[in-house]
Amino acid sequence: MWERTVDGRVLSFRLAGINNQNFIMQDRETGSWWQQVSGAAILGPLKGKQLVRVFHDELTFRAWSMEQPGGRVLHPAADTAWQRFSDNWEESTAKAPVRVHATLDQRLPAREVILGIELGGVAKAYPQKRVLAQAPLHDRIGGVPVVLLVGPDAKSVRGFASRVERQELEFIRPVDDSSGTVLDVATGSRWDFRGRAISGPLSGRQLTPVYVLKDYWFDWMTYHPGTGIYLLGRE
Repeated sequence: MWERTVDGRVLSFRLAGINNQNFIMQDRETGSWWQQVSGAAILGPLKGKQLVRVFHDELTFRAWSMEQPGGRVLHPAADTAWQRFSDNWEESTAKAPVRVHATLDQRLPAREVILGIELGGVAKAYPQKRVLAQAPLHDRIGGVPVVLLVGPDAKSVRGFASRVERQELEFIRPVDDSSGTVLDVATGSRWDFRGRAISGPLSGRQLTPVYVLKDYWFDWMTYHPGTGIYLLGRE
């Protein structure tokens, strides 16, 4: 998700095509082409410009509706082309061959679903199935201690810098709770899936969110060629 304002001008976008199996957007105002995954203008008068990311989560509807019970949902009409296009999209796409202008990295299957994080110029990919099995998952990226948490739906994932002020925290999953909360080892405070301490000595504190991109391995690797991979607790 990106802001639409560039140099004070609000742009409107449409789908223009595919590059390396990733969407290309074209702005109507200048005709420039933009890469969806990076937000960079790659062709046209605005080539070299960069859209500003809007921080967002990718959650299941169940997880989102639990946090936003009065939230509004944008749902396409049943007779729209998008509705027909999106039916069984994941299943059909998973069977499609991967052809990109780069050498495929064989460390993971091309269409392995990963959770990508980039901090301090350092990129790292986390296989989704490992995160779901291992969370809370701790690591350090670009000098920043991070933790990946799994929500109460056992599917949604969020990332946070795992420190409060100068204190680094280690989290564990309590055996007496199935609501997606975790405990920090240092103080025993309980934290929810939003990164908020809801009880204990650190009650009321908030972890800093870290942007997590859910992506196919081939796509993440194409645009982060120096990326590391979290496997068995190490690269």
